[in-house]
Amino acid sequence: MTHLLLLLTALLAGRDPQTGDALVRAMHDTYSGQWYRTLTFVQHNTLYLTADSVQHSTWFERAAIPGSLRIDFREGPGFSPDAGALFARDSQFNIAGDTLVEASAFIHPLMVLGFDVYAQPVDRTLAQLREYGFDLATAHDDTWQGRPVTVVGATAGDLHTRQFWVDKERLVFVRMLEPGRRDTTATTETQFNDFRPFAKAWVSAQVLFLANGQRRWMEEYVDITVNTPLADGVFDVKRWKETK
Repeated sequence: MTHLLLLLTALLAGRDPQTGDALVRAMHDTYSGQWYRTLTFVQHNTLYLTADSVQHSTWFERAAIPGSLRIDFREGPGFSPDAGALFARDSQFNIAGDTLVEASAFIHPLMVLGFDVYAQPVDRTLAQLREYGFDLATAHDDTWQGRPVTVVGATAGDLHTRQFWVDKERLVFVRMLEPGRRDTTATTETQFNDFRPFAKAWVSAQVLFLANGQRRWMEEYVDITVNTPLADGVFDVKRWKETK
């Protein structure tokens, strides 16, 4: 009986990904052919200026999964007409007044972990995560918001090294922590919250950004649709205004 219990324990343990590579493969395979390929929503933003002062804005976003996300700024202080941002081809394009003002190479980790992982080859996801700086060989178990998670990129108790957290049951990304870009002694954090089922998959309807545990920016999504056909040219910078 003892040997049987040990065998069953080992088999069950083998089903639980113990490395970042295995976890990414499990995320991909679990939703293979089921994850939505387009996503649209209206995004209501809250910028936390001080403890009792906030600023609001509204954006409209469209995504083609994997690889493309378009943000149109609609309302808010400092936004010019036809301004926005485009993430595509591992690059970021900033648009103001219907004019491209900046383009730079950029792997968007939230796109990769929250969406693209389910719809692109596993090897591409792993290459992007390594390029971004995650240590995929280091992983441990933890709990987040009362649910078991796998943490990739840091050892237990380390909440500063670049790392991502994945819900064990749903196999969805829920949290990322990393050193600040300007102040590397600070810790920045991103949370995917308020998960809702869509097309046999999930959408996080709230994304929260923190610095050293303090809220800095919150996104709340409404009018969410998935698998809605998108117009040609939506992700073409040269056709930005005509596809707004």
